[in-house]
This record gives sequence, C-alpha cells and structure tokens, in this order.
Amino acid sequence: MILATVNFYWYPAPRLIREGRMSSVKETSARKAQSAPSVTSSYRAPALEKGLDILELLALQSEGLILSQIAQKLNRSVQEVYRVVMSLERRGYVVRGPGDDAFRLSLKLFDLASNHLPIRRLIQAAHPVLDRLAMQVEQVVIISVLDGWTTRVVVVSDNPAPIGFRVRLGTQRPLLKTASGRTLIAFQPSSVRCSLEEALSGALRERGEDPKPLIDRIADVNRRGYECVSDETLRGITDVSFPIVDSSGDAQAALTMPYLVWVENEVQLAEAEQRLFECADTLSRELGGKLRRPEFPLSTD
Repeated sequence: MILATVNFYWYPAPRLIREGRMSSVKETSARKAQSAPSVTSSYRAPALEKGLDILELLALQSEGLILSQIAQKLNRSVQEVYRVVMSLERRGYVVRGPGDDAFRLSLKLFDLASNHLPIRRLIQAAHPVLDRLAMQVEQVVIISVLDGWTTRVVVVSDNPAPIGFRVRLGTQRPLLKTASGRTLIAFQPSSVRCSLEEALSGALRERGEDPKPLIDRIADVNRRGYECVSDETLRGITDVSFPIVDSSGDAQAALTMPYLVWVENEVQLAEAEQRLFECADTLSRELGGKLRRPEFPLSTD
C-alpha cells in the first residue's frame, strides 16, 4: 500500500511560462492595461490589485520569496505587501515552506481552476475511461499532475482484482524518480522543462546524487513518447506512463499504470500497455491533443 501525507505546493501551468516568456508582473500588468477597457480610478480596488500582483509574481517563481523580496520585485514597501500577504496566507492561497519564511503558492488556485475547463473536463472524462480500463486489465490506473517538485495523484481507478495494491488519491511522489514525474517533465515546454531539470538536478547534487542518468532518461522518454520501467518502486511492478497532452503537445497530466505481475493475470503486460495508450490518447483528444503511437511491446531501456 502506498500512503502519503499531503502537503501541496502549486506549480504554474505550462501556458504561463511557455517558451521563456517569463516577463515581470509589472510588464504583464502593463500589457493587460493597454488592451483592457479604460477604468476610472473610482472603480479601482488597490488591495485587490496588490493581492493579484503577489499571486502573479509567485506563479512565476521556481522557489518561494520572503516578504522583502516580494516588496522589492513589486516596487512596493514591505508595509504595503505585509497585510495582503498575511490575508492570502490566512485564506490558504499562499503557504510558507517548512523551516523558512518564503511564501509559495498553494494548490488552492489549482483547486479553483480544476472546477473549470480544461482540467474539470479532463477529470470528468477520465473517471469512466479509467474505471473501464482498470476493470479490463485488472490493474490500478492513475492520473498525476505537476505539483511543485513532485507529482500529485488527482484521479485513481482502483484494481478490481482480489490481489493488488492501492494508490491513495492525493499521493505525492518525487518527479525525477517516478515514471509519471519523468513523463510530465519530458512533455513540458522547453523553458519549463529546463527550469525543472536545473532545479531538481541541484537538489540531487546537494544530496550527493548524480542527476545525469535521470536527466538523460527524461530525454529518452520524450523521444519514445512514454516511460516504462520495472522494479523502480516495488519489486514485480512495471510502471507504464503516457502523457495526456493538449493541442500544443504539452503534458497537462500523466496516465500511469503500475502493472503488478501475479499468477492469474488474464491481460498480459503487452496488451495492457496498448490499452493504456489508447486511454491516454482518448483523454488527450479531449484537450485537443493527439499522441504518436509507439511500437508494442514497449521497451524498458
């Protein structure tokens, strides 16, 4: 059984930072002001605008910011942003990391966005498709999304067989060391992918680990169109993962099947892989995307 204590941080959606267009919040606000209808000063809400400036700023950060850094980047005083940040923290829109005073976006904005298209449409479309697939292959299947430097499981269809294991909804796992995480990274826009790889590599080096094999693995995942690895998390399990992509080919989620080998498997791995791909392609089409079909059986190299 895989259990996890959930402590969520939100990572900006790929479209926010695609292709290096990570302009400052002030520049973004200026462009919006030029294209938006003119609004008289009597309709302005300064506190609200400060709050939105802070949220937009934090959405562009790979790491958290302390109060003085937020104030400096927004060209405001610490006193100006203090009350707004405290309000955002009290309402759950920003959180502080363990052991520091740096503020980061929580997943509350993600949860709000999940109630709207395209994420809501994806989740709604996924449940019957995943339930049918889990029933056919007698394996658990999950959908994961980026959540800071981890993956977050947002949809689970449990294994209906008498033998299996459970993945809890909301489980978080390391990006580089899971099939779903590497799949998500591999199909991000280049700017997002590079930022993630750089940050994660630095974290591994600090722990004395060499990130190169895992970074090279991500390039292989992108080239092949999937991830397939045996005995990475548990012995006897082959993790197979396909991206769920939008019209730009960017992964909005990853569909993963931890295939458990047991004596009475009625659907063998090669067939289960094909059915998983078809499911991922069906869900990608819901977002306007399309997957390229690999050769089966899949390679774990």
